[in-house]
Amino acid sequence: MYEFRMPSLGADMEAGTLAEWLKKPGDAVARGDIVAVVETEKGAIEIEIFAAGVLNQWLVQEGATVPVGMPLALIATDKEEAATSITAPAPAPEPAVAAVAAVQTGPPPVAQAPLTPIARSAQARVKASPAARAYAREHGIDLAAITPGKPGGAILRADAVRGAAAGPAPARKTKPGLDFDKMRHAIAAAMARSKREIPHYYLSTQINLRCATEWLAGTNRSRKPEKRLLMNVLLLKAVAQAVKAYPRFNGFYLKDGFMQAQGVHIGPAIAIRGGGLIAPAIHDCDQKSLDEIMIALRDLVARVRAGSLRSSEMSDPAITVTALGERGVDGVFGVIFPPQVAIVGFGAPHLAPVAHADGGLAVEPVMLASLAADHRVTDGHLGARFLSEIAALLQEPEKL
Repeated sequence: MYEFRMPSLGADMEAGTLAEWLKKPGDAVARGDIVAVVETEKGAIEIEIFAAGVLNQWLVQEGATVPVGMPLALIATDKEEAATSITAPAPAPEPAVAAVAAVQTGPPPVAQAPLTPIARSAQARVKASPAARAYAREHGIDLAAITPGKPGGAILRADAVRGAAAGPAPARKTKPGLDFDKMRHAIAAAMARSKREIPHYYLSTQINLRCATEWLAGTNRSRKPEKRLLMNVLLLKAVAQAVKAYPRFNGFYLKDGFMQAQGVHIGPAIAIRGGGLIAPAIHDCDQKSLDEIMIALRDLVARVRAGSLRSSEMSDPAITVTALGERGVDGVFGVIFPPQVAIVGFGAPHLAPVAHADGGLAVEPVMLASLAADHRVTDGHLGARFLSEIAALLQEPEKL
């Protein structure tokens, strides 16, 4: 029997609230299926499962707040076991009260106390998209009262918006939107820990963007607006390619030392409307084309603002990239998000005089790139080579 546990969705997460079960006992589950929605300071996160089998029983009721590492459900992974051991939901007992665990930097703790299966809330399962669920939570809409646009289909965000415009309907009690005070508290705790525990060192370099700017303008000239690439996409791909050459910047510092990440999962820092910051992963960024990265970035930004992210996007970004160029700052020197070991920053592109090797002087578009890295894992010599690699890659954008 496999225990499906509350995942850690970042080093600053202590606990989460199980907002909704998306699978019931007896349902088959496959690796990558979304089985529940958990609410944290960062919003509503869709929780994926990484085992195949049959959901045997729930161990936690909707609405319960539980610590990272606590079992949420049991999954029967053996076919014979699955066929004979499905446990029907029991009459709903009092919700379990879970103590909040300390922030975990390594493997999550194993709950020691025995757990009793509990029943799902009376609210019937409603087929709806994550965006529709987020909209319903934000506006206090009862999805059960909404008719999907396509008969028999899932309720989409447009259906929820239409239902809200039609007038008030009986609604279940819902949690409000993001609590920005709690988010700021979580960010403060993570950043204070970072500056307290991680010996940062900082480097910066000026990157000539003439080649990147000209290539980007030429590429976008014949494209429709929705198909155009942003400079940020080139920056993300350049960082992804650079960490392949310098993998010591792509991973985590845990209690046993540095652990290199299994893939190149870049976390672009995304500002949340109303305040706050989040950096979910674009997975295997080194293997994606620039167009694929653009699509992934737009999707992430839209879902961050809708409050709908997946657990895999929150649990494994291995290096963060923050680009504040659109805010007009010359440069940004970030704070490492533990347990990551590096963060790359990019300032605003601007025109500046540039001296060429032949002695000539020209006005070129340039950008300040910075690196904050963990001195326990790398040093300035390797950091300088890493930044130089990013700069070199941006001189040949057509190869990214």
